[in-house]
Amino acid sequence: MSNAEGPDEALHRRDLIRARNGSIAAAIGCITCVGVGLSLSMPLISLEMERMGASGTLIGANTAIAGIAAVMTVPFVPRIAARTGVLPLLWGAVLLAASSLIAFKLTYDIVLWFPLRFVFSMALGTLFVLSEYWVNSAAPPERRGFVMGIYSTVLALGFAAGPAILSLTGTQGWPPYLAGAGLCLVAAVPLILARGISPRIDRGTGRTVLSFILAAPAATLAALIFGAVESGGFAILPIYGLELGYAAAGAAFLASLMALGNVVFQIPLGAISDRIDRRLVLFMIAVVGLVGALAMPLVAHSVIGLGLLLLVWGGVAGGFYTVGLAHLGARFSGGDLAAANAAFVILYNAGMVIGPPLTGAGIDLYRPHGFALAMASLFAFYLIVIAVRMRSGLRYS
Repeated sequence: MSNAEGPDEALHRRDLIRARNGSIAAAIGCITCVGVGLSLSMPLISLEMERMGASGTLIGANTAIAGIAAVMTVPFVPRIAARTGVLPLLWGAVLLAASSLIAFKLTYDIVLWFPLRFVFSMALGTLFVLSEYWVNSAAPPERRGFVMGIYSTVLALGFAAGPAILSLTGTQGWPPYLAGAGLCLVAAVPLILARGISPRIDRGTGRTVLSFILAAPAATLAALIFGAVESGGFAILPIYGLELGYAAAGAAFLASLMALGNVVFQIPLGAISDRIDRRLVLFMIAVVGLVGALAMPLVAHSVIGLGLLLLVWGGVAGGFYTVGLAHLGARFSGGDLAAANAAFVILYNAGMVIGPPLTGAGIDLYRPHGFALAMASLFAFYLIVIAVRMRSGLRYS
């Protein structure tokens, strides 16, 4: 019997590949909008509020609205998408995000910027959840980690793009707002080609965020730890550099090295997780994170040594997001996968709220190396939780 592929089978296979690639491109376009939107809006709005005479407390409260919006609205996204469809809801979120950026400039009022920040963050949260769900459901199981690595790399590049755009447009007048809104719309162009291939979301089993934490702690807690490490690193790592005696520019560059590592390491880590049990990969990422944090004081006064350590440490820590997301995709499907992605985003945002206060308090309590010890505590917490589950005989997942 011949195993040759007939013309119908070959055509069907090409259609499947085309649909899969189109889906991945659409999801990546949406997450680009999220990365650019967040990294551009945070410094831009803070600087604008300072020019308007707002206090540091008021600026911080406005920034916190982003996390509050995510926690309050993201759990409902899968249910809304099940009713409206994924593609229409994504288009609505893209248009809402772009128009919200324009509205900031049109209103230019501190009072109005609080509800506007909520709406803007709600739109980005919707894009975050649905793009994660779409790319996870479209990725071939045998290459899911590799695809998640590409997705995470694009997100990291999007985060790097925001400050770069502001350096070109400046932070005053219409240009930064128009550039941010325009890039969101351009990033969503692949959605035009995604008609007919967007996934459906069923209503799932109605599981809660806590149920997903208990069912897949390795993946969900990885999102929490990564959010804390990323936000704590960007916010407090430059302060740690100043404490070590580096000049302001050099101290700020430390965070850039951490971000660069996050860009470089995600595709290799994702590819590795396609060949090895992803739970073991997550465990080893935590070990490297703990050892790297504890090693910071040992190389703190060597520019090259600390720079290389932060490059590798930041890149490996970023694997929490990539591999954790791939592990979710392997564990859940359909409506449950959409709800699991919502839980993942919620925990990531919770980590972003935890990270800066924890690492900042570490600096205050133990100068100059409190930052490193606070980071070490995050990775140690992750390792302890997983070890306790393994020892108690509960399913390690």
